[in-house]
Amino acid sequence: MAKRKSNPEEKRQQRVASIMNVLNELPGSAFNYKEITEMIGLKSKADRMEVQDCLFDMVADGLIEETIAGKYRTISTEVSGFKGVVDMTAAGYAFIILDKDIESDNKPEEDVFVSHKNLNGALDGDKVIVRVFASKRGRQIEGEVVQIVKRKRVNFVGRVEVHTHFTFLVCDMRITGGRDIVIPKEKTMGAKNGQKAIAKITSWPEGQHNPIGEIIQILGDVGDNETEMHAILAEFDLPYSYPEDVARAAESIEPGITKDEVARRRDMRGVTTFTIDPADAKDFDDALSIQRLPNGNWEVGIHIADVTHYVTPGSIVDEEGYKRATSIYLVDRTIPMLPERLSNFICSLRPDEEKLTFSVIVEMDDNAEVLNTEITKTVICSNRRFTYEEAQEIIEGADGDYKEEILKMNDLAQKLRRKRFEKGAINFERSEVRFKIDETGKPVSVYFKESKEANKLVEEFMLLANRRVAETIGADEINPTKRKRTPKTFVYRVHDQPNEEKFGKFATFVRRFGYEAMPKKGEQINNAVNRILCDVKGKGEQNLIEILAVRTMAKAVYTTKNIGHYGLAFEYYTHFTSPIRRYPDMMVHRLLFSYLGGGKSEKADKYEEMCEHSSEQEILASEAERASIKYKQVEFMIDHIGEEFDATVSGVTEWGLFAEIDENHCEGMIPLRDLEDDRYFFDEDNYCVVGQNTNKKYQLGDKIRIRIANADLERKQLDFTIAGSPFKAIEVQNMNLKAKGRRPGISRYNVGQPQAKEVKKSKASGKPPKSVLKKAKKNKAKSKKKGKKRK
Repeated sequence: MAKRKSNPEEKRQQRVASIMNVLNELPGSAFNYKEITEMIGLKSKADRMEVQDCLFDMVADGLIEETIAGKYRTISTEVSGFKGVVDMTAAGYAFIILDKDIESDNKPEEDVFVSHKNLNGALDGDKVIVRVFASKRGRQIEGEVVQIVKRKRVNFVGRVEVHTHFTFLVCDMRITGGRDIVIPKEKTMGAKNGQKAIAKITSWPEGQHNPIGEIIQILGDVGDNETEMHAILAEFDLPYSYPEDVARAAESIEPGITKDEVARRRDMRGVTTFTIDPADAKDFDDALSIQRLPNGNWEVGIHIADVTHYVTPGSIVDEEGYKRATSIYLVDRTIPMLPERLSNFICSLRPDEEKLTFSVIVEMDDNAEVLNTEITKTVICSNRRFTYEEAQEIIEGADGDYKEEILKMNDLAQKLRRKRFEKGAINFERSEVRFKIDETGKPVSVYFKESKEANKLVEEFMLLANRRVAETIGADEINPTKRKRTPKTFVYRVHDQPNEEKFGKFATFVRRFGYEAMPKKGEQINNAVNRILCDVKGKGEQNLIEILAVRTMAKAVYTTKNIGHYGLAFEYYTHFTSPIRRYPDMMVHRLLFSYLGGGKSEKADKYEEMCEHSSEQEILASEAERASIKYKQVEFMIDHIGEEFDATVSGVTEWGLFAEIDENHCEGMIPLRDLEDDRYFFDEDNYCVVGQNTNKKYQLGDKIRIRIANADLERKQLDFTIAGSPFKAIEVQNMNLKAKGRRPGISRYNVGQPQAKEVKKSKASGKPPKSVLKKAKKNKAKSKKKGKKRK
């Protein structure tokens, strides 16, 4: 009889079961991977490695928990302390931001400081339990991490450093607190020195400073555009490609616009319909239609791609969409939430193609009063695809297709907008930075994306559709005659009121400029904010006050618990209009269709969990987008090292000033230690730093003149100095490289500070000062020597 071959997956499942059995026998006790290997009766090195891998996967799957420094146990909630999230600093220590919902008389009012030695293996973003030490009055509250509840990330991105006996993955200091990952020689995948790679931590031996890991993917060479964009996505644990089975499943989906399907829908193929989108857009998920009714009113249709007709719950395409939760928009690319077969073809409302849509159809009079609303499945055929620029030209008086319709819709949109602000919607308008890039991905110029009337036209009707959908379910407009009981489970987009303490500080500060931010009699806070924003327009302090006003606001999130949308001044609001690029919109489509058909309320807990996941993914995608912008800003400014620019102080901290260049919005930092004319201290209440002897002040919003000192692509950071201050060594070195036609690289060595005479001589000759070269050579030799001894 032939011997049955062992199934690797079966073997792994058996190993997981064995681990669970031994840990369940000793609940509350924690063991490292070597101890667990022995406990399940295994001894070889290969077995230990397999157990190690299993433990890591089990933590990621939520089966067990890692307590401290590579010790594992069954999940327990009995550890005493406070739950919070690690906010790591580049210096290696951290602050634990405690959960807001902790109800305890002993809960500290501020973040808990945790020293390097007391982190016990916790890394940036990890959810932990911290035990607070007894502290004296007036002293910083300190504590120790006693349990790692959940790791934020399993994989880490960094630069490969190959030494004689070891290889290291050097990661962002803020993520690992300066702990490079040690990679055994057999686990490097052949990665070369200086390449970027992804590694996972496989163990963290007790008492050892550095974790041990293995490289799981080589991204490519530092500085290569594809490498850097993929590295940014990997840094936030975001995907940059689709699994093959998901792509295959999407390719098999058919458009399915049959006679039977059309018969089930309202047919609007004969109504004038068009899309207005960015010039480079491919995923057109909304279209607008307009027609005059016999009674003289206007019927406006807001038509949204019927994505959930094609993506069924539980399918692998749906599961992948939920996992991603949102499309990601980097500087040079879009990583769609759904495969391109759906996002750019089947669901995209392309012109002259019949499409299935879910529509909000409103009847409006000439004053933009909504008289009736119909929410129904439809079939449309877009007559024309407009870019924002094309629509704007028509609004500004040019001739073009469907001019009458666009002008009427713009008129209605402007009236909707005015009414919204009259009811207290906050009018924040900040221009967005965009880049023109060449075929290699290098930025060649910077421009600003401004929101004009065409943008606002689309925005107002999308806001209207989102509001009407939320009101239909939240206010139970489906069955207005029935006695209202518990509201049906639904997904809302909510925005809380400003934090009272933050707003109080803001009001106190702006009073110094002669503005009163506190609401007057009968005035709401949002109206007061709008009043201030209107009053400061064109004034020198406009930028400062707008920045501070934004910072007083809460963040919008997804939830099943409706509290309204403060910033928009809507009692009910949701996201319905972008199901191609946002998973919460797909959730809304499914719930809405079910409830319109008389379906029962869904379980709130399930949807709340999905809302939390979607909010978290939205934040990650936003952070990745900002990181890509930051990288391109630094890359763009490399060619401007040594040049001077007008800038505005955009941030003030205890270690330095942040300044934003006026002409391109590139932001950099001026360390306080580089302000050599005085010793400066941070005045948190007044958003400024003040010279100890001269009383000279740099305040948020101040206009200053800066010089580009350094552009560090690895840290995505620009370093500035105040124009007119002595040249730093790194500036001289980078200017010399630029003069030779070479782009300044990433220097790992502190090259020292040359004397003023040397700098002057260096500028004249175009060569770096001798002391700079000597110090750099010495430090490089030291670093090599140290690397050989490093363990």
